[in-house]
Amino acid sequence: MPPAMRRPIVSPAFCPPERLRHIPRHALHVVVFNTLLWLLQIFSGADRWSDWDVSLVYNQAIGLSIWAFIDLGRLPLLRDGESWPSLPRAVFLVVTGVTAGWLLGSTIGDWYCGCKALSFLSESPARLRSALAITLAASAVGTYYFYSRGKASAQSEKIAQAERDATLAKLALLQSQLEPHMLFNTLANLRVLIALDPPRAQAMLDRLIAFLRATLSASRTQAHSLAAEFERLADYLQLMGMRMGPRLQWRFDLPEALRGLQVPPLLLQPLVENSIQHGLEPKVDGGRIEVGAALQGDRLVLRVHDTGVGLDGAPASGGTRFGLKQVRERLATLYGDAATLELQPAPPDEGGGTLAVVRLPVNPHEAAASVQSP
Repeated sequence: MPPAMRRPIVSPAFCPPERLRHIPRHALHVVVFNTLLWLLQIFSGADRWSDWDVSLVYNQAIGLSIWAFIDLGRLPLLRDGESWPSLPRAVFLVVTGVTAGWLLGSTIGDWYCGCKALSFLSESPARLRSALAITLAASAVGTYYFYSRGKASAQSEKIAQAERDATLAKLALLQSQLEPHMLFNTLANLRVLIALDPPRAQAMLDRLIAFLRATLSASRTQAHSLAAEFERLADYLQLMGMRMGPRLQWRFDLPEALRGLQVPPLLLQPLVENSIQHGLEPKVDGGRIEVGAALQGDRLVLRVHDTGVGLDGAPASGGTRFGLKQVRERLATLYGDAATLELQPAPPDEGGGTLAVVRLPVNPHEAAASVQSP
């Protein structure tokens, strides 16, 4: 809802569950505070030890009643984004809550001891003044305590929400940078093929349209399944295969149990694109790209291996390595230090070339379900 559109003073949904979670904790704080206040009255001589149970019941009944009227009564007075009502509404709430809580708590105490607290106190003006002063002071202290905690909690939530919004905005920016980069590289490849083989260029253009239709819609989401990620890779490699022909071969290794794991969209596509541009294209005979996934404890390990010219054989003017930088930034934004991307020479017994390894955490329950699935 735009900021200009203000809700009414009384919100129609004034007690959602998230606003009621604090009630048991606050009630316990009030009970402890009332007990300490009662002990202070006993040891200071304001109350007699012989009536300790009556005094305790009055203290708890009045204190809890005042707290309930104020803490619960503020909920229907809150506007969006508030933890406490504004000053005029808060003053009205506190005055009303103290008055109503005193009357209700005194009635409960009267029922317990079979006496009349107001009549008893009126016979001793000094004790009446003392009781009123203690009640007002305790109400003020309790209200300020919960007000301060509410403000601090609301401020922490605003900071956390701002951090979440900043993270989402950064991810959106990174993905918006990836899409044109991928598209421009593909169009550059298409331009080369138009001059060499127009029929194949037309077929490649048809494949590009289908690829963009699937890929750009998928890139608008925050996460998708690992199976969907591999499907997008297959679309991209088929598109590149239209231009490179038999010089490009590929193989996927995606265990059935891992197909449902959630990963950021287009996470592996920049690595595959990097393998083609810097590994296979400079090699006369081309080569093979192998993409695999495995689960190691609470880490998902994704491998992109190409049998191209390798890190040492890549052309010196090999571009800006935008894809690698973009993947690292997305991983850092989503997972912090818990995710890594490593680029290293592939072992000779695996065909040489270059190996990119992504390690990222997965939800333990999601990982366990994947391992147990057939």
